[in-house]
Amino acid sequence: MSETKRLFNFSAGPAVLPVPVLEKAQKDLLCLPGAGASVMEISHRSKEFEPIIQGAGTNIRKLLNIPDSYDVLFVQGGALLQFAMIPMNLLTGKTADYVVTGSWSKKALSEAKLLGNTRTIWDGNDTGYRRKPSDDELKIADDSAYVYICSNETIEGVQYQVFPNTNTIPLVCDASSDIFCRPIDVTKFGLIYACAQKNLGPAGVTVIIIRRDLLERSAHNIPSLLNYKKISEAASMLNTPPCFAIYIVKLVTDWLLNDIGGLDKMHAINKEKAALIYSVIDESNGYYKTHADKKFRSIMNIPFRLPSDELDKKFLNDAKNIGLMTLAGHRSVGGLRASIYNAMPREGVVTLRDFMLDFAKNNPNNRLG
Repeated sequence: MSETKRLFNFSAGPAVLPVPVLEKAQKDLLCLPGAGASVMEISHRSKEFEPIIQGAGTNIRKLLNIPDSYDVLFVQGGALLQFAMIPMNLLTGKTADYVVTGSWSKKALSEAKLLGNTRTIWDGNDTGYRRKPSDDELKIADDSAYVYICSNETIEGVQYQVFPNTNTIPLVCDASSDIFCRPIDVTKFGLIYACAQKNLGPAGVTVIIIRRDLLERSAHNIPSLLNYKKISEAASMLNTPPCFAIYIVKLVTDWLLNDIGGLDKMHAINKEKAALIYSVIDESNGYYKTHADKKFRSIMNIPFRLPSDELDKKFLNDAKNIGLMTLAGHRSVGGLRASIYNAMPREGVVTLRDFMLDFAKNNPNNRLG
């Protein structure tokens, strides 16, 4: 296999990027048109970078139809930093309600506990984190500072199909792994954040969409670079932002708007891709087993297992030999996982589907049922 041939990359993150985005970045990497230097070399306060960061923000607003009552921020530190920044800025002496639906919301809760009072209002541990809760199962306190959820748990492969109704309590959402996979009503949320390395761009930048009135909760004694209000007032440039990562976010959102045609069309593509893999699993008579309950299956991350660990290993090896890479499950749970983010081409999903069918046919002695 050629060392320069692009394989089908099913990594959960950093993840596959659209080929047109990579080609554009490659073309402009040495010298950004009109700048006389690479985008990695120009000043973040230059007239050449200004349309990049402003354009990225404008694109995000267009894609999600974000009203003027919300601000779009670019920060660093990934989801792990947001686990801390959210309670730092939004708790204001109150207690926050956390909905634990998998590994990442569980981690967010553990970090928030270090900074203030929290309540766990639902924990899916007893069900093996196979589903999301209904509104009736959530006992949200009237005086809650916010309700925290993870839209899509990448390890367990469970995704909200309908978001909780929290009434007047701000809903805070980690949308790192499924932002832009479908349209959402931003006005249902107080804050949405997404680290870029799954559906937005490369690792290094996190996008925050925050209702402007919540900025007033940021106390003056929070360090500047951890303070949402100060970041907003400085237009995300309190210090040098991750310029190249923001540039790629601009290109990815250009691609979604101009090449794909918006999030309704992206959603239709994503549902069809996911159905190709789930159909193989559902029709395998137990040979392939996925984790999530059917109603809550993710269209971004599909964890699955074969009848034995030995077959899992053989599956990974044989898949790699035909150019299907990074299909191992998260190290904490093992098994297999196909992450089929926006930029994963349909051709890659079809290739994986056909391989799964052939693999099951060629290893019949281990079939269950």
